[in-house]
Amino acid sequence: MSLTLEPVSIEIVQRLVPLALSRVPAGFPSPAADDLEDLVDPMAWIIRHESSTFFWRISGDSLEVEGIFDGDIIAIDRAGRKRNGRVVLALVDGGITLKKLRKQGDEWFLDPHSRNDQHKPIRCTESTEIWGVAAGIFRRLPIE
Repeated sequence: MSLTLEPVSIEIVQRLVPLALSRVPAGFPSPAADDLEDLVDPMAWIIRHESSTFFWRISGDSLEVEGIFDGDIIAIDRAGRKRNGRVVLALVDGGITLKKLRKQGDEWFLDPHSRNDQHKPIRCTESTEIWGVAAGIFRRLPIE
């Protein structure tokens, strides 16, 4: 399955939630789990440039190795720096795609990072437009 994107409209509302003082270990429990550091607004943490940030729903598996999965919502910042190694939204041959930007010599490529061998790198041409940079991902996990 290739990766496609669909724009998503999200109302930006400030919501403060508690932020733990220490990081949550993925191995052994921490005795400091009850310590709270502050309140954080999750949207403000993801959005650095509100007027240039847009949301898209991911469809496909071409960036699963990067931790970007089918159904995720990704924040794309048009003001973000387009650098080697960043995940970018690009306009290619009249379509849009989300890939990892890579420079090799004097050429730029849009690389998939998937276990699916059908996905191939795309060489950037003069008509390729890097539209924005991935700024964050929203994923809803099952809780029931």
